[in-house]
Amino acid sequence: GDVAAGAVAGTALLIGARQCGLVPGALVRRPARPPEEGTVRVVAWNTQHWCQSTDPDPFYAFLRELDADVYLLQEYHHDEFDGTYRLIDDERRLRATFPGHRAVIARGLITLSRLPVAAVVETAARRTLRVDLELPGGRGRLATFNVHIPVQLRLISPLRADFYRAVRTRAGDRAREYAGLARDVAGCPHPALIAGDFNTTAAIGDARQIARLGADAVPLTGRLCPTSWQPRPGMRWWRLDWVLTTPGARVHSYRFRDPRGLSDHSVQEVTVSLMGPDSRTSADIRPRHRSEGI
Repeated sequence: GDVAAGAVAGTALLIGARQCGLVPGALVRRPARPPEEGTVRVVAWNTQHWCQSTDPDPFYAFLRELDADVYLLQEYHHDEFDGTYRLIDDERRLRATFPGHRAVIARGLITLSRLPVAAVVETAARRTLRVDLELPGGRGRLATFNVHIPVQLRLISPLRADFYRAVRTRAGDRAREYAGLARDVAGCPHPALIAGDFNTTAAIGDARQIARLGADAVPLTGRLCPTSWQPRPGMRWWRLDWVLTTPGARVHSYRFRDPRGLSDHSVQEVTVSLMGPDSRTSADIRPRHRSEGI
């Protein structure tokens, strides 16, 4: 009767909760983790084509206001509105705005760090930028993976053949990116922070690949249904942006911040430290290094 129907409905809800993006663990109160020596603040943000359609002044002012030790920024390019993007050069403005940070730039991604850059490591994933950083107080080395997985489709009519060609092409691109990222993370000898725009919700099968990369920090948001993508200001629909860590990295806090209309993605803000001295040395890093920066 009603009891059985309620039990079935409750079971179905529990089974489907993860695919719906619900995070029941976020409702469990946890004692606050006190900041430790060597804790750093990181923000990860898809900038929506780097102020292409917004005034640069409030855009850069907002970045400065975030006051992060490390910025993992995506879409350092402009949209050509034909499925392609044009890389841009705004290094002069970056230098002026962040005189105390070093910038590493590659393939439409920027990692800005006021911490010493130990290495820039080539990745199999072409939409990922790995930068290894020395944490304060000789605590060790943290590898940062700045990630931007391609979106699944083009915003064109599904009545056009180009729509389906783009879906097939991008499915292949996404598969290669996830496979490459999995190899990159597995081969990393240091504790890692993996963050960015994965263009993947909990309902998509690719979420299983994300789960295998590391521990999801999302329960620390305290939100049962976290969302990060907003097609219009104030209208958040899905969570497309993720923060994960591998053993040795500890997350103290994690939240989504309002982008103030500057992007359709919320800002991810996280504080992280290392659990202990990094036992690895620079000799452990593969010799596939490339340095770029300002």
